[in-house]
Amino acid sequence: MSKKKSSLREEGKHTEKGQEFDNKEDNVNTESADPGAAGVSAAADQEEQPVAVDEDEPGTADKVVSSEEILEEKLAEMQDKYIRLSAEFDNYRKRTLREKMDLTKFASENVLLKILPFMDDFERALVNMENTRDHNAVKEGIDLIYAKFLDFLKQNGVSEVEALDTPFNIDLHDAVGKMPVEDKNRKGRVVEVIQKGYYLLDKVIRHSKVIVGE
Repeated sequence: MSKKKSSLREEGKHTEKGQEFDNKEDNVNTESADPGAAGVSAAADQEEQPVAVDEDEPGTADKVVSSEEILEEKLAEMQDKYIRLSAEFDNYRKRTLREKMDLTKFASENVLLKILPFMDDFERALVNMENTRDHNAVKEGIDLIYAKFLDFLKQNGVSEVEALDTPFNIDLHDAVGKMPVEDKNRKGRVVEVIQKGYYLLDKVIRHSKVIVGE
């Protein structure tokens, strides 16, 4: 019985030693496999890291060229707008200059159009003078035309310069002669009006031609 027990104990020891040996081999295999997995993960990490781009690469050069082309297009567009604007301004200047010339040339058109009816009245009066012997009727017609014309002048701001029996004023009168007078109060005054003077509003547009007493 003692021999059998001792043999069983030795077999159990051998079995335990075999299991320990197997466990050691498994550990060795596991450790030998881990470095490979670590290398693979490290390589993956390196692949995930961003790669720096060199500025001298062809893609960057293309971007610079495209920016220059955009600037050149904008410059050409601005030059075209400037040329068009300059041409429009030149046309505007010529047109305004022509309008000013026309305005100066035809400034009296409206006034002349208003005067033409008086020309018609005078022509009718001349015809009536030839066909009638009633001088009073002719005189009345001329007086009506004269009154109508004076009213027209007043409506347009034209008024007569007072001259007769007023002190001579160089700003209003042109002395064309002198006349001796007996009345001392008339010396230096206008004793006769040769041609009437007129205002346009407050401006003298024609001086009165007068004779002054001395």
